[in-house]
Amino acid sequence: MGKYTEIRSFVLVAEKGSFAAAARVEGVTPVVMGRRLNALEGRLGVQLVHRSTRGLTLTDLGEQFLEQCEQLLRDFDAAESSISEGRKAVSGRLVVSAPASFGRQHVAPHIIAFKERYPGLKLSFNFTDSLIDLVSEGYDMAIRVGEVLNPNYVAIKLFPNRRVVCGTPDYFSRYGVPDTPEDLLDHNCLAFNLQGGQQGGWTFMRDGRTFSVRVDGDLDCNDGELLYEWVKQGLGVGWRSTWEIQAELKKGTLITVLDEFVAPDYDIHAVYPQQRYLPAKVRYFIDYIRRIYNRPGYWEGQG
Repeated sequence: MGKYTEIRSFVLVAEKGSFAAAARVEGVTPVVMGRRLNALEGRLGVQLVHRSTRGLTLTDLGEQFLEQCEQLLRDFDAAESSISEGRKAVSGRLVVSAPASFGRQHVAPHIIAFKERYPGLKLSFNFTDSLIDLVSEGYDMAIRVGEVLNPNYVAIKLFPNRRVVCGTPDYFSRYGVPDTPEDLLDHNCLAFNLQGGQQGGWTFMRDGRTFSVRVDGDLDCNDGELLYEWVKQGLGVGWRSTWEIQAELKKGTLITVLDEFVAPDYDIHAVYPQQRYLPAKVRYFIDYIRRIYNRPGYWEGQG
């Protein structure tokens, strides 16, 4: 079990970004976490983590190894759970939150097939663009698009995603193509106005640093799906997720601009509260939906 402990400690350090935060989860000291990581690196003969006074970052090999370790831990937990649960069917209620438009398009179509696979489960879904507190509001998990900042949550990446500026070819032929993010000040930008939305501006990256541009337009809304419809109608430009627009990009009815300034880290995650034992119902749903999202061609409407 020494290897398991080292791998689990490495994953926790990578997730939490520090030895201290990972040690609190494990109930040990930061020194112990550091020794475990040192032992793992020594056994592998590679450096997995860059350590500095500013914090921890993964090396390229560390990034590759992290994905493999996360899968190993999931497989281990699944095997352990299958033994402890025996042949007993998964039961109980699974309560899931997801963003409204994403939930309608990429969660709802898969619910019935999942229910047929686990008939003993009762399923409850809430599709909303409001940010739900999973613990206080009684949710087992959520699907979220973007960075997960709450240190009390575990985030599992389901599929990579970015936010891009897009519009119709006709819009850009009439009003011009922006060359820099600052040029958006001269464009009709259709922004999301719900709390936690885009009031702080649209985020970009230049020379390795992120920055925001406060945009303006004659239409804003708290419904992402309606904003997307307005963009497709040529009423302005939008800052949309790649999960949402792939089919339109493929057809050529939308095009992206400012791609060289796109900021990373807006991936699709499954999120659940930090806990010692992950319920099988949560793990099964995460694995199920993750397989669907990684089917070739899924996001272009071929899934």
